Amino acid sequence: MLQDHLGTVQRADAFYDRQVHPRLTETMRDFIGRQSMLFLSTADARGHCDASFRAGPPGFVTVLDDRTLAYPEYRGNGVMASAGNMAENPHAGLLFLDFTHHHIGLHVNGTARLLDEQELRRTNPLIPVDPAPGRQPEFWVHITVVEAYIHCSKHIPHLEPARRPQGPSLKRPKDADYFVAARADHLVADR
Repeated sequence: MLQDHLGTVQRADAFYDRQVHPRLTETMRDFIGRQSMLFLSTADARGHCDASFRAGPPGFVTVLDDRTLAYPEYRGNGVMASAGNMAENPHAGLLFLDFTHHHIGLHVNGTARLLDEQELRRTNPLIPVDPAPGRQPEFWVHITVVEAYIHCSKHIPHLEPARRPQGPSLKRPKDADYFVAARADHLVADR
């Protein structure tokens, strides 16, 4: 309806015909294998959304085949928003963005299952044993690809990887306190 209203039906049809794939192409699989982060979108059974971020060494998302991905879930804040949503509603959207080289992105939409490592290894024995050295996955997220398509480079900024500041030069609250009102006033005063 909105495409009709805005006169984009032909452009949208051309995009779907040329760019949207029901499986991962070889180029897409290679691209995912080089990525060190992804943005994750989930919703619970009522449709309440959550956007999140996942990161690890390049290749922390394992391409199992042209229709399947898996990535480890590590200990976090204990809320389990994304995993809880996937347990209620398996639809998930993943967005991989290359900010440093080709400035291109890849959308992967699919269905998610939460699996423990032993269960995943029974059918996929070649998943990495230690995808993020020193961290143990609590479980794995197994994604069955429904569609994959490009995110154009038009508005992807160029970012340079930098070393993370350490020690006393980094004056900021702990993560759990960062956005708390009393600390937020302190951050404004530091400007």
